[in-house]
Amino acid sequence: MSRQNTPTFYQSLAAGGIAGTSVDLLFFPIDTIKTRLQSSQGFVQAGGFKGIYRGIGSVVVGSAPGAAIFFCTYDTLKRTLPIPQHLSPLTHMLSASMGEVAACLVRVPTEVIKTRTQTSTYGDLARSSFGAAKLVFMTEGLRGFYRGFGSTIMREIPFTSLQFPMYEMFKLQLSKALDQKPLPAYEAALCGSVAGGISAALTTPLDVLKTRVMLDLRKPDQGKLPSLPARFKQIYVNEGVKALFAGVVPRTLWISAGGAVFLGAYEWAINSFGAR
Repeated sequence: MSRQNTPTFYQSLAAGGIAGTSVDLLFFPIDTIKTRLQSSQGFVQAGGFKGIYRGIGSVVVGSAPGAAIFFCTYDTLKRTLPIPQHLSPLTHMLSASMGEVAACLVRVPTEVIKTRTQTSTYGDLARSSFGAAKLVFMTEGLRGFYRGFGSTIMREIPFTSLQFPMYEMFKLQLSKALDQKPLPAYEAALCGSVAGGISAALTTPLDVLKTRVMLDLRKPDQGKLPSLPARFKQIYVNEGVKALFAGVVPRTLWISAGGAVFLGAYEWAINSFGAR
């Protein structure tokens, strides 16, 4: 999309909410398997293939507002940043990065609850998202909901800095090749799938790091927690390169398919709102 036909704030808000909820609910079982593969306790101990919808309550609550905040920020900055048109990849990179930072204010608390519920971190004490949320608050306070905020940002900015410039470039090239503007939602979905899959595979080590931080129940007052570089080195030294790419296949498949649904649903909603 050019800056001239960028959707309005309210179109981005509604379309983002639709896109986020659609993809998170549809691919939740794959996300559960990926999270359990990355858990330090091991796939089987984390739950294996049982209860793959455990933790979905937090997704229902957080998906729509998180995605809506992202697209409102992304589309607004894409339209208003004073960067020349020939540097549009930089515009997309900066807009998407700021969108992710804003969205993580909502996304990280729901991710903390989701990952701990998916992996049965609290055992029988919290088998639901609400139960896990209560335990996080009781044991760690409000700060506990933002455990892993830094590692999530560290994962999301490289991921989105790869995904969205590629997505916009693929759309532009496909639009020129087919002489269609705007692209139909299903063609935009294909661009989103390819861009998401490439970005997901390359940033898997950062996703592993984020998962490990969120599942670490140690309290800061019980001793200094390791820094992100120290955790990364610890995984590499103790478990090898393979551990840094744990869950790469389900993550790539999930985000590739999810990128198609997420961005396809977004483009469909934008086109529908625009038609009205």
